[in-house]
Amino acid sequence: MARASPWDEVLISHARRYPGWEAVDLCKLAHQATLGSEHAAPREPAAREWLERELQEMGPGPVEPLVDPIRPDGALVRVHLRPGQAAGLDPGVLLDAFLGTARGWVGSVSDLEVVLEWAAEHAGAFGLDGAAVTDLAVRMREAGYPAVHHSAAYSRRYRPAYRVVAARLLPEAWRPLTGR
Repeated sequence: MARASPWDEVLISHARRYPGWEAVDLCKLAHQATLGSEHAAPREPAAREWLERELQEMGPGPVEPLVDPIRPDGALVRVHLRPGQAAGLDPGVLLDAFLGTARGWVGSVSDLEVVLEWAAEHAGAFGLDGAAVTDLAVRMREAGYPAVHHSAAYSRRYRPAYRVVAARLLPEAWRPLTGR
C-alpha cells in the first residue's frame, strides 16, 4: 500500500497487533492520539486509586510493548501496564506522566476529523469497514466528539490496560523503550 498518510504506520501496527479490533477501537485510538487523555483523568486521588486497582485486577493479556506510540510524531504514547509491572517500573511515575498529560496536552478536533476521514477512506487496509468508521465518526461529531470505550469484543480479547501519556513526560530511562 502506498503511504497515503503519516498515520499509516500507527494504524497498520495496531491492526496487526489487534486484528479483532472494530471501528470504535480505531476511533478511540484516533481520539486519544489527537485529543489526549484529559477525558480520562480524574483528580489525583481517584486516578491513583484507578491505577492501583487496575494493576491488581488486570490479569494476563496479550504481549504488548511497554511504550506504544499512537501518533506519527510519537508525542503521545500508550504505556501498557502489564509490561511496566513485569519490569518493576514505578506506577507513581506513570501516574504523574498521565496527569501531566491530561493537564498539558492541547488537542485539536480538526486533527481528529482529518484522521477519522482518512481512516474511513482507507479502513480496508486496517481490516475495518469504511462505512462503519464513517458512521461512528458522524455520530461522534454530532455528540461533540466524546471519548468512546473499546468494543466489547476488543475488551474481552485484548484486555486493554494502559495510560495515554506525552512521551516527553516519561523518565529518561523509559525513552529508549519508545522506539523513537
